[in-house]
Amino acid sequence: QVQLVESGGGSVQPGGSLRLSCAASSIVNLYSMGWYRQAPGKQRELGATVTSGESTNYADFVKGRFTISRDNAKNTVYLHMNSLKPAATAVYYCPAAVTGYTAWTYWGPGLQVTVSS
Repeated sequence: QVQLVESGGGSVQPGGSLRLSCAASSIVNLYSMGWYRQAPGKQRELGATVTSGESTNYADFVKGRFTISRDNAKNTVYLHMNSLKPAATAVYYCPAAVTGYTAWTYWGPGLQVTVSS
C-alpha cells in the first residue's frame, strides 16, 4: 500500500522561498503527481501537475512563480515556491495517479504553509 509523505512546509516571510516535497513510500508506476492547495474558507484547488514524461501544467495563480518537478527514480514530486505572498498561506496536498488510471489514486495528508511577517 502506497503512502505519500509530504515535507518542507512551515512558515516563511513574504518574498521568501520554500520547497515542498512529496515522496511515495513504495515503488509504483506513478504517471502523474501534483500539488493542490486549500486556503482557509476556500475550496481545494489544483496548482500544478507533472507526468512521468515531465509534462507540466500550471494554474494561473502559480504560473511564473512556482515550479513543479519530479524525480521518477525516487517517486518524489517537488514544488519550488518563490516570491511567496501571504495569499499562498494554505494547506498543500500532494496527489498521485498510477499509470492506467484517470483519477488520482493516492493523496498525501496535507502540509501547512504560512506566509507572514
